[in-house]
Amino acid sequence: MSGALLTRRACHGATALGGGGRRRRPTPYLVLGGLFWLVMSLAYWRVPMCCDFGQHAAVVERLKENLLHPAHPMADLPGEGSAYYSPYAVAQGLFAEVTGLAGWQVVKLAGPLNLLVLLTGIGRFVRVLTPRPWAPVLALLAMVLLWGTRMAWWSGYLGLMSMTGNLGYPSTFAIGLTFWAWAWAGTLTRDARGGLMPYAGLGGLWPYVGLGGLCGLILLVHPISSVGAVIGVVAFAASGRAVGRRALCWTATALTAAVIGAVWPYYSVFSLVGDASVDWIHRQLYTELPQRFWLALLGLPALWLRFRRDRRDPLVLMFALDCAVVAYGWVSGHYTYGRILGLTLVPLQFALAIELAAPRAWGWRRGALAGAAALGACVGFFQIQAGAVVPRALDPIGFDQPPRWPGYGWAVGHMHRGDVVLTNGYYPTRSVPGYGANLVAPAWPDASLDEDVRNRRLAAVRTYLDPGSTRAERTAIVRRYDVRWLLLSRDQRVPSEAVVMGWSPRTGEVLARVGAPKGADRDGSTPTNAPLIG
Repeated sequence: MSGALLTRRACHGATALGGGGRRRRPTPYLVLGGLFWLVMSLAYWRVPMCCDFGQHAAVVERLKENLLHPAHPMADLPGEGSAYYSPYAVAQGLFAEVTGLAGWQVVKLAGPLNLLVLLTGIGRFVRVLTPRPWAPVLALLAMVLLWGTRMAWWSGYLGLMSMTGNLGYPSTFAIGLTFWAWAWAGTLTRDARGGLMPYAGLGGLWPYVGLGGLCGLILLVHPISSVGAVIGVVAFAASGRAVGRRALCWTATALTAAVIGAVWPYYSVFSLVGDASVDWIHRQLYTELPQRFWLALLGLPALWLRFRRDRRDPLVLMFALDCAVVAYGWVSGHYTYGRILGLTLVPLQFALAIELAAPRAWGWRRGALAGAAALGACVGFFQIQAGAVVPRALDPIGFDQPPRWPGYGWAVGHMHRGDVVLTNGYYPTRSVPGYGANLVAPAWPDASLDEDVRNRRLAAVRTYLDPGSTRAERTAIVRRYDVRWLLLSRDQRVPSEAVVMGWSPRTGEVLARVGAPKGADRDGSTPTNAPLIG
């Protein structure tokens, strides 16, 4: 999708004097990338809300409610300082406000758009590295298939299966911009012949400032992905032959990115440095690293060949720096840095793709590498990724399918926007806020909420749901947190003071009403102007 190749028709007679016409022929990547965009957009649309989807939908709901001062994404608390309120999310909130769409609808619509940014970024980045027309196609296939034989379902991990859930997330948009940033850095470092770009004095700073602006945007949209983005830019800068002469240019890039990160009014991105609140969640990225990523190691021979040809090859430098950051995350205990492992695989995957896109005739070494890559892609597809694009109805084997979480439309249809729900269920704590309701205790840490406060709220939920709790204890919790609803699993007892309003035939969960809604009349009735969710 990086453009179309232009070819001349053979010209005869008088037509030849005029040079003939031009016929635009689509590149392989334009055709196959477009087909991939269509298939994956449909695959993404068929997967219901799951995993972190509700969190991102909740962010849009809060911004739709108050664009300048949004509340906490998941609780009835102030949201000042939440890293979820990025420029990407603010644009989504503004779009939701203008169109009247719900948060979950906006996140769904974002999937195909994010995929388009990603695919065009991949195409542009690969074209900076090589003119081989099939290289972007092979790079895309390697990126979505060559992972491992254990599911890697994390935001920012773009295997074929995880794409069905992650395409609408800010991380996908940020990674798409990352490929564009790397391509931009590559064009600033080398011209089409691999030489140095001409230096044009102070006027030549503007492209570097523009690159810094793009890096600053990535930093705000998804801070952890920006680590990988900056590593790639540094790798391209270091691969140049006159780094010292361009120090001022690259300094302008760094300063621009830092200024953009510093002036964003919704949260301070630099306050996240050293934050350990979610490190415990990411430890498993290291403990299960071999199973999740070993197929990408098929790209090591290709990367080694690039190293032998050029010790300052940008893909080689990028991979080395990525590995250093991942190793730092393990040694320091800041396991969140393991999130860049998805981008760490890119040099391996893309080096392999570029090597296999070389024109024939191949030697036996390249042929063996191609055979190993084809086998690895088949293993990755049939072991993990196939269920992303093969629906269960058409599946003759029984591939693993994307998650299909239960929906909560049956419950939120009774609620009003901003109502507080008390629940400790895994699915509802991650889904219900996406419809505009609030939780007593958020499921995830957030920079806008002190972790001690969240832990106290979690303790209050446990106390309320404890079968040994007294009615007085439960009433105190309902009043303290303005609880309106209980969402209970089938094995949890409904308190005597609660009124059952609905239940799910699929999960057996029960929705019960307690307390009184905000703004209710003295008799507990709801004002007619209170907006229902849904």
